[in-house]
Amino acid sequence: MAVNNPFNEKNEDLELELKETEEAVETSIQTIKWSVDDQAGERLDKFVTERAGADVSRTQVQDWIKQGHVLVNGRNSKANVKLAAGDKVLLTIPEPETTEIVPEDIPLDVVYEDKDVIVINKPRGMVVHPAPGHPSGTVVNALMHHCKDLSGINGQLRPGIVHRIDKDTSGLLMAAKNDAAHHSLAEQLKAHTVTRRYLALVHGNVPHDQGTVDAPIGRDPHDRKLYMVTSRNSKESITHFVVLERLGDYSLLELQLETGRTHQIRVHMKYIGHPLAGDPVYGRSKTIGLKGQALHAAVLGFNHPSTGEYLEFERPIPEDMAFELQTLRTQ
Repeated sequence: MAVNNPFNEKNEDLELELKETEEAVETSIQTIKWSVDDQAGERLDKFVTERAGADVSRTQVQDWIKQGHVLVNGRNSKANVKLAAGDKVLLTIPEPETTEIVPEDIPLDVVYEDKDVIVINKPRGMVVHPAPGHPSGTVVNALMHHCKDLSGINGQLRPGIVHRIDKDTSGLLMAAKNDAAHHSLAEQLKAHTVTRRYLALVHGNVPHDQGTVDAPIGRDPHDRKLYMVTSRNSKESITHFVVLERLGDYSLLELQLETGRTHQIRVHMKYIGHPLAGDPVYGRSKTIGLKGQALHAAVLGFNHPSTGEYLEFERPIPEDMAFELQTLRTQ
């Protein structure tokens, strides 16, 4: 089964304005301007948060407003002010403070480790690297305590990180311990030769035993923290799936990523009408007991950066997800 997308055309002027804003954020331009249109009546802090970038929290925006970094029609304002049509909002992003990541003695489930690479089984609820709102308690903080040596290609906030999985996704994650290993693993990801298979519980009875979702993904123009299937400013995104088990109003899938876009599985499953159970962003109202989406990175395989030997690792679903599956089986 191949799923294609009948795209809806949108206002060209609006798309151009959104594109210019996105490009300003992506290239780290420090001043961003917006005009209020159909967002009239929206709170200032909500308006800015949804447009400032995926890593910017509402708390951070509220601090910027208090500090005078956000102006409405050239004047300071309050976070809860309601915007009117035609208002001009100007955000001046302050220079970031120097951030020093502190190694933290956080237990890690190490699956494999040598002088070049480490593979861990990340628990649900753990953030991969420090970001606004998550300065500590991350995988990076734990790795810095455990490894001492990590590649520096991704800078001081993301040492060793070659790829990421979402905070509430559990499972296998690899990190590089030196720059040569980082280059090798990154190239394998780029060439789509890394094996990444996930287990997911989704809403609905998926009618096809297997299929492929081939639909490009880009940022949601109305909320930069979210992603969606779109033809504009998007990248090729391909997910293969196999139905492992049908459980009444749910289906258990094994999914294999051919590409690795942010939120790819979550967006593609929503797009075909079978969002992930427990997904607080792309899913439906809460119907299971998980704190986050029922998604587990179960299998990870790659060629070793030094030896070239193919390595593959597998870890079972966590206890909370196993409990939910067993509950559905006995209903």
